[in-house]
Amino acid sequence: MIKDELRELRTHLVRALSGGDSHITFEQVMKDFPAHARASKPAGAPHTAWELLEHMRIAQRDILDFSRYPKHKSPTFPDGYWPGNPAPANEKAWQEAIAGFERDRREFAALIENSDLFTPFPHGDGQNLLREAIVLANHNSYHLGEVVFLKKLLTGKA
Repeated sequence: MIKDELRELRTHLVRALSGGDSHITFEQVMKDFPAHARASKPAGAPHTAWELLEHMRIAQRDILDFSRYPKHKSPTFPDGYWPGNPAPANEKAWQEAIAGFERDRREFAALIENSDLFTPFPHGDGQNLLREAIVLANHNSYHLGEVVFLKKLLTGKA
């Protein structure tokens, strides 16, 4: 792959993590998510907004740590990827989860910008950074869509 193509690939991967091209961004969804709706689960909904936020944060952190630390141990699946409570303990917990998600996403973007995308990790089953970036972008997009749906059901706005 020539240098300009690799730069373009890295740019697209970082943009896929950040959203905004064809999707609403994480920041847009979370900036005004009302406190009263964070633990609400409308009939038929499998998760609250808090559960989805924490799941996204936990899973993203796991993928980040797997991608940079060979001795990383993932949480137990599936329970380790979900919070134990459908509601945040308080406003601080909600804000810390958002800040942690944003911080880890920036760190993953830095990995994309500065690391080999193609060589399989020495640990795992052949995964490489490109694969992990695509998995993460898809995972975040999927669950952010669920949060948007909940927000629309609970508040009437995205």
